[in-house]
Amino acid sequence: MRDFSYVRAGSLDDARQRAKQSGAMLLAGGTTLLDLAKCGVAEPSSVIDISHVPGLAQISANADGVTIGALAKMEDVAGSPGIRADYPVISQSLLLAASPQLRNMATIGGNLLQRTRCPYFRDPATFSACNKRDPGSGCSAIAGVTRNHAVLGTSPACIASYPGDLAVALVALEATIDLGGRKVTAEDFFVLPGDTPERESTLERGEMVVAVLVPASPLARNSTYLKIRDRQSYEFAAASAAVGLELEADGKTIRDIRVALGGVATKPWRARSVEKALIGRAIDAGTVEKASRLAMEGAVAHGGNQYKIELAPRVVARAILTMGGLA
Repeated sequence: MRDFSYVRAGSLDDARQRAKQSGAMLLAGGTTLLDLAKCGVAEPSSVIDISHVPGLAQISANADGVTIGALAKMEDVAGSPGIRADYPVISQSLLLAASPQLRNMATIGGNLLQRTRCPYFRDPATFSACNKRDPGSGCSAIAGVTRNHAVLGTSPACIASYPGDLAVALVALEATIDLGGRKVTAEDFFVLPGDTPERESTLERGEMVVAVLVPASPLARNSTYLKIRDRQSYEFAAASAAVGLELEADGKTIRDIRVALGGVATKPWRARSVEKALIGRAIDAGTVEKASRLAMEGAVAHGGNQYKIELAPRVVARAILTMGGLA
């Protein structure tokens, strides 16, 4: 870890101005920044501590939705009675992420801005070729061990899978990210790697996540997050699904549905083909399982991650059927 300067921002405007400086990085909970700095990936010249900026840690709800401040702790949001009752997919996605110790430190804004990463990205001493660290150097992962890598949204430059859980839930609920001067949907906030995998979001220098805005809806109230992983704690998803479901009054017909995937793509992945295939249809195992296979349209395997193309549709189907009371 190289030397850097440290300053505590006194206000939101102060933080934004300091963040415009070349080499500056923001520090909130620090669970991502310090981790990457220790392994030699992140090398800030200055660290701007925003953890004491006032007004950014509140969770406030009304009939239209909930606003979650960027400095709210993951554990506090997950345990909020209002979130658990009206947005269960958010609470579940947070509780299935990291460990209790990390959730008590990590912030919502920091969670959204965690790097899309893989072991090759995290080990610059061994693997010099990584287009995220050094654009144009190549991708060590493509010819390497790929079990945990993405099958959707990949490019010849990068196949790292987005590791977060919360963002998958936010994409499913059509949440909006407040960047202070502008707002962007959660789905559009994250970008595909293409030829520039070093750029993972639409965040510009001098901007920061201020809050997350989630609209209230029957879909949000009847939602779930299902995460399949190699071990039951402190592990990224092999495949996950965030599902919100609204049934007609007959309790059998799908009025509306939202589906997003995690663990299988280079960004949180909205499965619109699955949604389109199910809206207006009677909910039953056969119909749901057939539609869920559409989630893998365009998937490309790289050796060891082939299993995700079979696993992900099963995760989607199970989550939908659970919400429909059929699993």
